[in-house]
Order: sequence, then structure tokens, then C-alpha cells
Amino acid sequence: MREKVILVCEECFSRNYITEKNKLNTTTRVVVKKYCPKCNKHTTHKETK
Repeated sequence: MREKVILVCEECFSRNYITEKNKLNTTTRVVVKKYCPKCNKHTTHKETK
């Protein structure tokens, strides 16, 4: 049971990435360090509700 999640930048709050996660195995929110084109640097991205 995989679910699509949207990752949002912590600094500029732009929604940059769409990914999938298994809701049964991963109950917490996904936090990943990825490149933000708007900030032009690597920032932490969190899963939105």
C-alpha cells in the first residue's frame, strides 16, 4: 500500500518533489535533504499533510 507524498522545502516552502512511501512501514513523516531549485542549494524537505 504505497501512497504519494509531496515534499516541501523548509526554507522557501516551495513544493518541489513528489515521491511515494509505504504507509504501513513508515508511519512518521519523511524528511530528506534534496536540492531546491528556487533556493539554489541543498535544503531539508519534509512531507506535507
